[in-house]
Amino acid sequence: MSEPVPERFSMARHCVGRPAAERPDHTALIVVSDAHAPAGQAERWTYAQLDDAVRAVAAGLGRLGLEPGSRVMVRLGNVSDYPLVYFGAMAAGLVSLPSSAQLTEEEAHYLLADSGAEVLVQSEELRVSLPDGVHEVTPADLAGWREGGERADYADTPADDAAYLVYTSGTTGRPKGVLHAHRAAWGRRPMYAGWEAIGPDDTMLHAGAFNWTYTLGVGLTDPWANGATALIYNGPHDRTIWPLLIERYGATIFAAVPGVYRQLLHYGDVGAHDLSSLRHGLTAGEALSPALLEEWREATGLELYESLGMSEISTFVSTSPSVPIRPGSPGRAQEGRRVAVLPVDGGEEACATGESGLLAVHRSDPGLMLGYWQRPEDTAAVTRGEWFVTSDLVHLDEDGYVHYHGRNDDIMNAGGYRVSPLEVEHVLAAHPAVAEVAVGELEVRPGVSIIAAYVVPADPDEPDGVDAAALLGYAAEHLAAYKRPREIVFTDRLPRTANGKIRRAGLG
Repeated sequence: MSEPVPERFSMARHCVGRPAAERPDHTALIVVSDAHAPAGQAERWTYAQLDDAVRAVAAGLGRLGLEPGSRVMVRLGNVSDYPLVYFGAMAAGLVSLPSSAQLTEEEAHYLLADSGAEVLVQSEELRVSLPDGVHEVTPADLAGWREGGERADYADTPADDAAYLVYTSGTTGRPKGVLHAHRAAWGRRPMYAGWEAIGPDDTMLHAGAFNWTYTLGVGLTDPWANGATALIYNGPHDRTIWPLLIERYGATIFAAVPGVYRQLLHYGDVGAHDLSSLRHGLTAGEALSPALLEEWREATGLELYESLGMSEISTFVSTSPSVPIRPGSPGRAQEGRRVAVLPVDGGEEACATGESGLLAVHRSDPGLMLGYWQRPEDTAAVTRGEWFVTSDLVHLDEDGYVHYHGRNDDIMNAGGYRVSPLEVEHVLAAHPAVAEVAVGELEVRPGVSIIAAYVVPADPDEPDGVDAAALLGYAAEHLAAYKRPREIVFTDRLPRTANGKIRRAGLG
């Protein structure tokens, strides 16, 4: 990362236009809908085709008369239109707002209102009502733009111009927007050698859907920035198909959360498939247990490289072929990154080796967010002099490896998604049969946790007045699937501190 960020820099040109000029006929994207069908039946895009489609979308958005920097929210399923819009908006000088297909209408409307989005690209099966002043774009519109003749040039944007806005759970109980600049793509370069070990001849298979920021980053942005091939599965949910996809499409790198690796090893019949094309696996989103790492090694003979990151900067701590794995640690700072461990109670003087504190990243890192969308007080709260301070409690050993001790706030981790317990509590507390509720993580077996809601019934004399199924159903009406509690625990009181705050460590 010693090479400075170019003054003018377009993330879309960097990831799509540049490789299209350098290797137009190379396969950029393979989308597999049927893992058992012949490989020739998969949807395939060359870089030239990808570049043409992205610039067609940019031209179509440009005809809507939007001001530069206007937000374009994407609400589509797991289809190739998703990245076309994601990068097409950036190519037009607009700001992409990717959203999960799992969001309810209520949650989608919150994102639209909070972001002030002027365009909603949505499919019929995910359609929500449109607020006044918001343009609707459908898949049919996108197809028409691609069939038409107009193609836009990539907007000549300063590197610090806003490129995309992602929403993440926060301690306020409502998701907050994390605004990134075009330079974020430049800031990902330390990951290429420091974690992924990716090059132009690789095929990256990512286990996530297009609408997940982990997929948009590691599964698409990084392969395309390197002129490599991205491989995405969008067929029916099937925890057994990953070894088959690796074999059939010659995947060289596989990226997923630890839970997917656990399912792959338990249900995927690894030994029945030829995995000789695979060089290694990547994992992020939640801690990798030493037991799972060892199980993967024994089953495949390959390494599994872990990383630690967050929406505000993506991954910045990792292991790789050049950074030896130390079981129980996600690795050390990637080359060119500046990190420190700062005291929990304030100050800019780094903690001593082995002393626990908050992990911090230097604010000069080009991968760091511009700030929280329209929340300057939240941005200021994570700024300490020259440092961006995370909520991760860690210590560094003598070799610079990070050892993670959990979060200094109450954010939960559900399959790689950050979920605020306050957001879930806000929903369940509105149910008339609930007097009090606290939400936390419940370990159901070693290394596997679920979201659980601890509920005090509104009528203690009628504890059967509400059942767990009713509350789970209520949550399903108001929360995305990954935010919903998987278990309801009824109790007569919630554990609290002397000041009356819920003591989450006492749940369970």
